[in-house]
Amino acid sequence: MIGAERLSHAYGDRQVVDGVSLTARPGRVLGLIGPNGSGKTTLLRMLYGSLRPSAGRVTIDDRPLASWSRRELARKVAVVVQESGTESTLTVAEQVMLGRLPRLGTFQRTSEADHAVVSDALARVGATHLAGRPFTALSGGERQRVLIARALAQQGEFLLLDEPTNHLDIRYQHEVLDLVRSVADSAIVVLHDLNLAARYCDDLVLLDRGRVAAAGTPDEVLDPDLLERVYAIHASRTDLDGHPQLLFRPIHESRSHA
Repeated sequence: MIGAERLSHAYGDRQVVDGVSLTARPGRVLGLIGPNGSGKTTLLRMLYGSLRPSAGRVTIDDRPLASWSRRELARKVAVVVQESGTESTLTVAEQVMLGRLPRLGTFQRTSEADHAVVSDALARVGATHLAGRPFTALSGGERQRVLIARALAQQGEFLLLDEPTNHLDIRYQHEVLDLVRSVADSAIVVLHDLNLAARYCDDLVLLDRGRVAAAGTPDEVLDPDLLERVYAIHASRTDLDGHPQLLFRPIHESRSHA
């Protein structure tokens, strides 16, 4: 279980995250949603230790995050972040093999079992055919799939992802999030697409200007009136296969049709 207690962080005078508490429960996918600038990525970075909070604390299995060594943490938590341009000369298979490093002892060579884990991870994200290609030669969507495969190869109990569906076509958006549900004991995912969040997340935390505007199940959080206040856009809602689904239109347009 990953927990946050009244986390806050500021960049200079700008408060980005302000007193956020949450719990990522075992066997569930927690989605972090909210408008641009609401603090989602900053919050995620604090949850996996890339950024130190100015106030509050993070715990993993009721143990303070600050007490975990980097190696311990890498065996427990796998992270997929937004990838900046990299000049890596590694092939795709080599890039995914990096996910095995926390499982290897000092000077230990990769084994046949490690290579099998890498092959399986690539297959599960539909990237087996890319294994021998240079990572830098891939499209944005292909890179994202490979980075997710690297996280799967790490075999951590917790999977944290920052916008894992960016640059993916519709098929792979759904396949990747369905995969996230199946591979991690607990997952935290930053998402912009509220309909994807509704379908694949068990719990949601809606952020608005760094604070929690709502938390609960998608049915509880994806309230059209609340979404209109937070996103400044008109929302209407229906249910599809038991999941909330949303349609949006500009507020001025909805009023002109009233």
